[in-house]
Amino acid sequence: MLVAERRKKLTSIVNEKGSSRVSELSQIFNVTEETIRRDLENLENEGKLKRSHGGAVSIKGNDLEAPYFEREIRNVNEKMAVAEEAVKYVSVNDRILLDASTTAWYMAKILPDLPLTVVTNSMKVAMELANREKISVIAVGGTLLQKSLSFVGPQTTNALEFYHVNKAFISCQGIHAERGISDSNEMQALVKQKMSEIADKTFLLADYTKFGLQAFSKVAPIEAIDYIITDSKTNKEQIRQFQDFPVKIIRPE
Repeated sequence: MLVAERRKKLTSIVNEKGSSRVSELSQIFNVTEETIRRDLENLENEGKLKRSHGGAVSIKGNDLEAPYFEREIRNVNEKMAVAEEAVKYVSVNDRILLDASTTAWYMAKILPDLPLTVVTNSMKVAMELANREKISVIAVGGTLLQKSLSFVGPQTTNALEFYHVNKAFISCQGIHAERGISDSNEMQALVKQKMSEIADKTFLLADYTKFGLQAFSKVAPIEAIDYIITDSKTNKEQIRQFQDFPVKIIRPE
């Protein structure tokens, strides 16, 4: 494959997925990681994508959320693994927050019908829990984002001010040791930030593709998170970058 053709396909892959890691691209194109890094440097100089630690992120509409149906089919197995691990940290009579991420929705799908209070800005999460007899659901309103079927904006963050929860379960588009936690949408980032502030403990739900990336809007520094729940594909090097932070990383084997 010619260099120009490889770089064109590489850009297409990053734009389609939103982000991709050097190791992943190296396997796809059967070239060395150093070759991929040179490709990414060249493509960034041409303004076609943005490099991140360990990979690259799309600059095509990077301030917008992908439609929910698209996010539902990305990394399903990894997100389900994270959700299954997260549910283990929910106890009877907990008051918890679930954000509008697909991982939080997967978590809602497998939540046992226990006496719980769940606060959420997600229509999908609220509907998923509507038939549970023992779970009390509080859906905070605001401006509806059709792509994510969630509520955001000042009304949402103001409504969250009225609550105090034991645990917040939030996801992100990027988690970076130096730049913290980030999301693709500024309004979603502000909601996630508020969720973390009103919780005793914050659990970040992040599969292996989120590590080393920085998305458009910052949510919080790493220090604001108590636990990071990830999947088995997250490697030791990705985890090692966070060893100096007071955060516990939970990774199922």
